Amino acid sequence: MSTGVTISSMSAYAILGCGSVGHVVAEELADEGKNVLILDKDENRVETLRDQDLNARRQDISDPDVAEVVDGRDVILILASDVEANKAAVSAIRDRGGDQFVVVRASDPVSEDELRGLGADVVINPSTVIADSALRTLESGELEYKARQLADILDETDGTLAILTHDNPDPDSIASAVALQAIAREYDVDADILYDGDIGHQENRAFVNLLGIELLERDEVPPLSRYGAVALVDHMKSGSIDIDAGVDIFIDHFEPDENIDARFMDVRPNVSSTSTILTKYIQEFDLSPSETVATALLYGIRAETLDFKRDTTPADLTAAAYLYPFANHDTLEQVESPSMSPETLDVLAEAIQSREVQGSHLVSNAGFIRDREALGQAANHLLNLEGITTTAVFGIADDNIYLAARSKDIRINIGNILQDAFESIGTAGGHSTQGSVEIPLGIFTGIETSEDNRDTLLALTEEAVRRKLFQAMGVDGSESGNGS
Repeated sequence: MSTGVTISSMSAYAILGCGSVGHVVAEELADEGKNVLILDKDENRVETLRDQDLNARRQDISDPDVAEVVDGRDVILILASDVEANKAAVSAIRDRGGDQFVVVRASDPVSEDELRGLGADVVINPSTVIADSALRTLESGELEYKARQLADILDETDGTLAILTHDNPDPDSIASAVALQAIAREYDVDADILYDGDIGHQENRAFVNLLGIELLERDEVPPLSRYGAVALVDHMKSGSIDIDAGVDIFIDHFEPDENIDARFMDVRPNVSSTSTILTKYIQEFDLSPSETVATALLYGIRAETLDFKRDTTPADLTAAAYLYPFANHDTLEQVESPSMSPETLDVLAEAIQSREVQGSHLVSNAGFIRDREALGQAANHLLNLEGITTTAVFGIADDNIYLAARSKDIRINIGNILQDAFESIGTAGGHSTQGSVEIPLGIFTGIETSEDNRDTLLALTEEAVRRKLFQAMGVDGSESGNGS
């Protein structure tokens, strides 16, 4: 039954101080039909506002009585150019016990801190707002310019585009390649996604298989010089560039270690995944991503940021939010929860048993292995041990020593550490949070692998690799313990 009483849920606003900024805000709110009260001490200004049919009254906002005047208002915008008057208004409102949402104008970082300390919910510095707006405009303009450059190259491509991931590609690299392949298709350019190494991690294999992504091993396709154009995406985790053709397109979130003479380059170390960069291009080209592309890119961002727990930037979050409604979340759940193979379980068990710890650094020998990708999974699992910030797990396969390392210590770059320790005797690559090494076994031992000398090989590699690693990490491995 109706009571005859109308209850409005609309917020009531008050604007304290109506100079140029306050006037613009007042007009916008009034145009939206908001209930706005304007307070200003300048009588002529108040009359002008009334002539515009705005609800204005004369009031010195630095007077403590202002708190009583705005007592029935839900949102208070204190926008005078006089910061001292703004401070007085915030103090009066909070001293009266007002729980309104208070937005206030500052003039510099010091006054920003002071106003927050007085109880303002949001503090705005017009100079910062203008600078942020200029930067956003610049970023948008730069992306538009880059997109035109990329479109020109695709328009000019005669033949198939070769898209190279980094060696032993991870989800970020694969997803970025899939997205570039989709963009190329819009310009009637076919693209092959090529890789070196293995796709060994179970999650990565599940990712590729469930999404039906076609990847080609580089040594099974024609030379790169036969392709119409060559693109490298998220490639810097492989270390140096080793290709037999020129680079036309280079997109990465890591700076290259060497000079890359590419026709098109977009390197953004201020984001945490190359998938984020490719998502921006999908948006700029006004493409509606297919379910496969969106799912791949979203998983690429999540995997690279450890599900938004590592080095996540606002750009990564906005890209993920854009992709979310297009992605297949049932597929994502399947990718993220693959069953662990017996080989991986064996490697993890051996790595746990043989772990040695110095400070927060852990090094472990997994012995003779069949699946070298299991080393990376073991390194990831061991990083969850209490007090551990850096892990390295190595093992022997095919007359080589393979090593995978992971780190969550922001003070070190594990990729650089591995290069310093092993680049002179093997192949090392990576970045701040993960890396890998491949070393010919004979470098350390001078003897061949056989059933008769397995124990000797393990002992020699254990001592040599562990010592080099701990030294490169800046600790003395001779005092390490088993972490029990």
